[in-house]
Amino acid sequence: MPKNKTHSGAKKRLRLTGTGKVMRERAGRRHLFEGKSSRVTRRLAGDAQVSGADAKTARRLLGR
Repeated sequence: MPKNKTHSGAKKRLRLTGTGKVMRERAGRRHLFEGKSSRVTRRLAGDAQVSGADAKTARRLLGR
């Protein structure tokens, strides 16, 4: 059987932690910072956990 390939878009956007959680970056932290308050940019800084409904799909895309 051929090997399964990891989804290229998913591997750029998602990562798995050691405990198996699927993490993602928050949207809105790429550009146009002048219009956003410092409070908003700080809130967007940390990684977020993928919701439970999407985690199963995300894991499959990552080949896990």
